[in-house]
Amino acid sequence: MTRFVHRRICIYCASSTLTPERFIEPARRLGRLLANEGIDLVFGGSRSGLMGVLADEVMASGGKAIGIMPRFMTAVEWNHPNLSELILTDTMAQRKEAMIDRVDAVVTLPGGCGTMEEFMETLSLKRLGQFTKPMIILNSFSYYDPLVSLLDSMLENKFLGSRHREMWQVVKEPEEVLPAIESAPGWESDAHNFALVR
Repeated sequence: MTRFVHRRICIYCASSTLTPERFIEPARRLGRLLANEGIDLVFGGSRSGLMGVLADEVMASGGKAIGIMPRFMTAVEWNHPNLSELILTDTMAQRKEAMIDRVDAVVTLPGGCGTMEEFMETLSLKRLGQFTKPMIILNSFSYYDPLVSLLDSMLENKFLGSRHREMWQVVKEPEEVLPAIESAPGWESDAHNFALVR
């Protein structure tokens, strides 16, 4: 059974205009893949950094890019001006909630503290069974090696239980993202029953 029920994937990634060039091409490749597979992009709505690159590539390839952004960010023109759809929220919390509503998976590309906040909050929700979809880390050029090591350390030190290792998958290339979503272990809404490490 396919994991792509809603044909929508949420992607967390950088908005920095100084994003190193080596991270640009993987984002473009992933954008093309989504569009070619008829999968909509749901993202933070920025016109800059990897967010802008990803949205531009999705739309240039015939796909749909849905941005979600708090109104105060549009006041300083952070939003992408040409999205398929821009959804405005009142708060950052509402933005994060809307980004993972009715998506088939969450994919994390390189980014900074905002990207990490989104990833960690969604991971916490998954641990509690409040989010049950696959979570994929695209570890381009080993950027997320420190994050993967931290997650492994959480497991080793019993801050996460052994079953929690199934909450995320790590891939190196954009072409591995969709297969990783399809093959990700299932996760149930009763995960709160083993959320506490005993």
